Amino acid sequence: MKKKIWWKYILPLIVTVKVVVVVIVLSSLKSDNQAVSSVDEIKFTPVKIPDKFSFAGEEMPLNQYDVREALDRELLSNAYFHSQTIRYIKLIPRYFPTIERILKENGIPDDFKYLALAESGLNPRAVSPAGAVGFWQFLDTTAKEYGLEVNKEIDERYHIEKSTYAFCKFISDSYKIYGSWTLAAASFNGGIARVQRQIERQKTGNYYNLLFTEETQRYIFRIAALKMIMENPGQYNFVVGDDEKYPVIETREIEIPGTVNDFADFAIKNGINYKILKDFNPWLRDDKLTNQSGRKYTVKIPVLK
Repeated sequence: MKKKIWWKYILPLIVTVKVVVVVIVLSSLKSDNQAVSSVDEIKFTPVKIPDKFSFAGEEMPLNQYDVREALDRELLSNAYFHSQTIRYIKLIPRYFPTIERILKENGIPDDFKYLALAESGLNPRAVSPAGAVGFWQFLDTTAKEYGLEVNKEIDERYHIEKSTYAFCKFISDSYKIYGSWTLAAASFNGGIARVQRQIERQKTGNYYNLLFTEETQRYIFRIAALKMIMENPGQYNFVVGDDEKYPVIETREIEIPGTVNDFADFAIKNGINYKILKDFNPWLRDDKLTNQSGRKYTVKIPVLK
């Protein structure tokens, strides 16, 4: 009985405190000379779904209710995840030009650059719980299958150029199997064998009519949503000036033909520190290079002004 009486008085107090906090926060929100004076001035509205949309030149059947709602879900998730989406907009100028160039060289549609955004958020050090790594989130076995070096000292999954070339090979191989860029993208997430198994099981080769695990089911729609927002950020209320975006930092290249006993000494010798060296070359995984394979490696050294 005492417990019930206690909650009878404390609950209204908690609610009152919450209301006061909200009012204080709203009152403190200012833009130039205007202050938000009431809850009514903050409005969250649904996102607009376009009548037509295509991924890699393949039209998305938005006349189907399930397709339309799936896209709506991903648009809402990204349009209202403000901190993450703003960071994406800032990072794009630094990384997309390199990715775009390599995709074009290999005949892969430009839209696949948004797959890197969906996979890693353009974080070169991204590591998934399953052990997928880098911009494209390659697993160890797949990376090696597509020619990337992965060991204690070197992991080229973290190398933007080399991993993007490997990605292009994977997507090209997958497209040869399916004849569909959409299915090729889905297979990068779900695996070629798994996607093929579902095609045979469900007797359809149309991604939008196939039932996959939730991650693969949402995959294309997340990429599509990111493309829509990144191509027209203002339409989704994201305003980021060019001066606020992260610039490409000029670098020079140094070839390493042999071993490096200590990368800290190597960095200092080249006018930077160990942290900056690893920042521009995250594929260097150790503090030294024994180079047992005898390969030549090229590192990037930033030209800091």
